[in-house]
Amino acid sequence: MNDFFSKAQLDFQQRNDSTRIANQLRDTRMHGKFTDDDRSVIEPSLFFFLSTSSSDGMLDCSYKGGDVGFVKVMRDDLLVFANYDGNGMYRSLGNISENGSVALLFIQFDGNKRRVRLNGLASISYDKHYVREFPQAECVVLVKPTHIFPNCPRNIPTLELKEKSIYSPSEGYRPPEPYWKSKPDLKEFISPKKTYTRS
Repeated sequence: MNDFFSKAQLDFQQRNDSTRIANQLRDTRMHGKFTDDDRSVIEPSLFFFLSTSSSDGMLDCSYKGGDVGFVKVMRDDLLVFANYDGNGMYRSLGNISENGSVALLFIQFDGNKRRVRLNGLASISYDKHYVREFPQAECVVLVKPTHIFPNCPRNIPTLELKEKSIYSPSEGYRPPEPYWKSKPDLKEFISPKKTYTRS
């Protein structure tokens, strides 16, 4: 667990007299396997934030969303999430294929307003064993955790869900094409939508 803080982070802790609390939080809250409490935050999520980096250090932060079930804790050492048709840039998958280090952030905007932060090693899979769990997924991303830790809920607003996205795939439902794909300057560049089946 000594690899949790970088030298610069330790320097800031010392400068601001937070070394003791930082160590206490690391020693009592941080873990490397998913718990039932982690699962209770992660699995009901409609979205999370994903940070990736290319092999040359180009960073990317992405919103990943879907219906409940698009991200699952499959084992205490494995999280899997669906990759759906997007804007065609493949920034997240491209980075993961070069550099598996990822960070994920899950946030609850109601109840206890918990947050779960996860650092891990990711890989891309087309294995039917995983893909068939996620309707209409192009592929899935497997994440093996290295550090899982809660985060202070301070400053999380209370937000009310008014409507789920109509673009989220689910069993038996084929979402419409996003409106941006029909814009005059883009539509001629869009490839026909693929059909993904479960088998």
